[in-house]
Amino acid sequence: MPLTAHQTEGRSRVDLFEYQARDIFEKHGVPVLGGVVATTPDEARAGAEQLGGGTVVVKAQVKTGGRGKAGGVKLAHSPEEAAEKASEILGMDIKGHTVHRVMVAAGAKIAEEYYFSVLLDRANRSYLAMASVEGGMEIEQLAVERPEALARVAVDPTVGIDAAKAAEIVEAAGFAEDVRDAVADTIQKLWTVYQAEDATLVEVNPLVRTEDGAVVALDGKVSIDENASFRHAEHAALEDKAAADPLEAKAKENDLNYVKLDGEVGIIGNGAGLVMSTLDVVAYAGEAHGGVKPANFLDIGGGASAAVMAAGLDVILNDPQVKSVFVNVFGGITACDAVANGIVQALDILGDEANKPLVVRLDGNNVEEGRRILAEANHPLVTLAETMDGGADAAAAAAHAA
Repeated sequence: MPLTAHQTEGRSRVDLFEYQARDIFEKHGVPVLGGVVATTPDEARAGAEQLGGGTVVVKAQVKTGGRGKAGGVKLAHSPEEAAEKASEILGMDIKGHTVHRVMVAAGAKIAEEYYFSVLLDRANRSYLAMASVEGGMEIEQLAVERPEALARVAVDPTVGIDAAKAAEIVEAAGFAEDVRDAVADTIQKLWTVYQAEDATLVEVNPLVRTEDGAVVALDGKVSIDENASFRHAEHAALEDKAAADPLEAKAKENDLNYVKLDGEVGIIGNGAGLVMSTLDVVAYAGEAHGGVKPANFLDIGGGASAAVMAAGLDVILNDPQVKSVFVNVFGGITACDAVANGIVQALDILGDEANKPLVVRLDGNNVEEGRRILAEANHPLVTLAETMDGGADAAAAAAHAA
């Protein structure tokens, strides 16, 4: 099955915790309830007291859905009970995510639950707003079972969600007359979040109307575009460095575009398009060799110097799942002889750390010289491949045999 851009965009996106989304909403005027983050039961008790000592909701802070079904969202009617519920939730495993913190959120008397999101619609090179008067449930389930209940409204990137577009969205979703103005106003503020923070997703589920008529964003999900980090120095503080994959962190330090996948063949290429094609070719070749799959997406970009190649190999070779490496480079601005010298020097730099078979396919500018350099180096780990298909097959076979 071909890999998609969505599967390899992890490094360019930072998913925020709910409490971080709440804080960003508040910053841009989106109506939210009070919330306090806690990492211990005592902090949860203090947070509940800070919120008035009444009913609160203790919510696991993990970057996955289904927290409620897993027992990660609990109601507490006193500070003591908040500490008790926090003790039950902290340390839980929810879909492979360990709960290290909870948010103690003020309670609300909910009259109705809605759904709203705005996201990057890559297929149509635009933005898409989605809204429903049936919030609170899994939106994927609603979209499948009752697609007519989920309004989808295209958003022109040059205009955004102004008053007219917000009115169109609430009309399409079928909001009642008495709540339309408040919802439309909140939608415009959520668009401000999306635009001002360089987000790729802003989602509220549920967006609620309380019994006293207020419209409040009760649970938020925000993903921000890491490629825009140069405009947002403050976004660095939002990253969960403690939970970051150490290999992804190392790649980031070396300005490598790396995404971990679940496979055995490490991939290095120059240019996202070539790397994406390599992933698909390796996945196809792997079907004939025990079903081995690509282990990563790693784009070294236009420069394949020894330092860059060593950094890339260092990341991949330290992944215990990797059994072989396929280096697939097209020489353009950086010629193949420079790439070959980079590989030879990188293997020398890494020394004993380089301990897995490497299949290298070079093509493009100065390819014959590049192949000559690798052939003369005669490194025991390196196998030269003439074609991408041949290289993928050789790398998959090596991974299967390891």
